[in-house]
Amino acid sequence: MTTILITGATAGIGLESARQLAAQGHRLLLVGRSPAKLESAAAAVRQAGSQQVDTLTCDLSDLAAVRRLAEQVRGTVDHLDVLVNNAGTVFDKRTLTPEGHEATFATNHLGGFLLTELLLDLMIASAPSRIVFTSSTGHYQGTMDFDDLGYERGYSIMKAYSRSKLANVLYTRDLADRLAGSGVTVNCLHPGAVATDIWDGAPWFARPVLAVAKRISMISPAEGGARITHLATSPDVEGATGGYYDDDRLRTPSELAQDAAIGRRLVEVSRELVGLA
Repeated sequence: MTTILITGATAGIGLESARQLAAQGHRLLLVGRSPAKLESAAAAVRQAGSQQVDTLTCDLSDLAAVRRLAEQVRGTVDHLDVLVNNAGTVFDKRTLTPEGHEATFATNHLGGFLLTELLLDLMIASAPSRIVFTSSTGHYQGTMDFDDLGYERGYSIMKAYSRSKLANVLYTRDLADRLAGSGVTVNCLHPGAVATDIWDGAPWFARPVLAVAKRISMISPAEGGARITHLATSPDVEGATGGYYDDDRLRTPSELAQDAAIGRRLVEVSRELVGLA
C-alpha cells in the first residue's frame, strides 16, 4: 500500500487531493495546524475510501515544530512513498515567525525544505518514491535577493508570495539533480487559480475583487487538488523529475528558476536558516 504525507491537508486543494488519493486506496498522513480541522479532514478522507489515515499537527512556519513532525512521521511509518509539500499562506503585512523569519517564506519554503531534508533518507529507502511541491505561476514574478530574503525593505504580499514560490521551483530542480539515480523523483506544480481561502490574508481593498474572481474565473479546489494527485500517483509522470507542471503539462519555468547556481545558493542559505549543518 502506498503511504502518502500531505501538508496543508485540512482545506482547499490539499484536502481535495487527500480525498482523491483516499479513493485510490492509499494510506494518508494528513498534516495541519488545527487538531479540530485535522479530525474533520480525516473523517472526510475515511469516507472517501481510506481506512488508514493518521493526523499530525504542525505549523510549517515553526521550524521546531517541523523537526518534531519529522520525528512523528518516523514513529508512525517505516516507509514513505510520496511527500506532498502543499502547505502555503500569505500575509498582508510583514510578519515574523518565532525564529525571526519572514512568515510567508518560512511557511511556503523553509518549512517544506526542512521537512524534506529531514525525511530524505526515508524517501530514498522507500524508492521508487516521489516528492511534490505546490508552487505557483506567481514564481515568474519572483526575485531572489539573498541580502534581504525576508523583505525588511519593500515588503508586499505579492512580492513575498512570488519569492516563496520561486524558491519552491529552484529547490525542486536542485533536489532533483541531487537525487538523480536514487529512485526518488521531485516535481512541482501550479495548481491553477483556485477558489480557496489562502487569499483571505489579502489586503481589505483586494478582497472584493478576489471574491468576484472566485465565482467567475477560478477553478474549484477539487480541480486544483487533482493536479497534485496527478504528480503524486499518476503513471504518466513515473520517473519524471525536476519538472514544473501547469495543468498536468510540463512547462518551462522562469529564467531565474532555471539558474542552477541560484538554486545551489538557495539551498546553502536555506540550510543555514533552518539550522542544518
